[in-house]
Amino acid sequence: MRENFSSSSPYEDQVGYSRAVRVGDAVWVAGTTATVDGDVVGVGDPYEQARVAFGIAIEALRAAGLEAEDVVRTRMYVIDIAHFDEVGRAHKELFDEIRPVATMVQVSGLAHPDHLVEVEIDAHLAQSAKRGRLWS
Repeated sequence: MRENFSSSSPYEDQVGYSRAVRVGDAVWVAGTTATVDGDVVGVGDPYEQARVAFGIAIEALRAAGLEAEDVVRTRMYVIDIAHFDEVGRAHKELFDEIRPVATMVQVSGLAHPDHLVEVEIDAHLAQSAKRGRLWS
């Protein structure tokens, strides 16, 4: 069974997408930037943008019933690969113990000129974690 999860982004209706989609034990979270209430957070600061974007993505993951420990893959899109260390630091703060597979690539641009980073996460509920959850 498929479940779509929305956020307050006006782009969801404009473009026709969901913030997250859950199918069974898997959740995919759409590309997420550091945009809160229409404003870009951390302008000029790739670490802060990555931290905020991952936070928003984790909130969507939780809305779909999974947690950060269920993340199996992350993708980080940066407009300048020179930001690798700063974006990587934000990633490590969230996922150091979890160690999902990760990809970081440089792109020529993102949806807003102030966006430096966009992130995606994929998660899968581990069999061992299902035992304690009522909805599994």
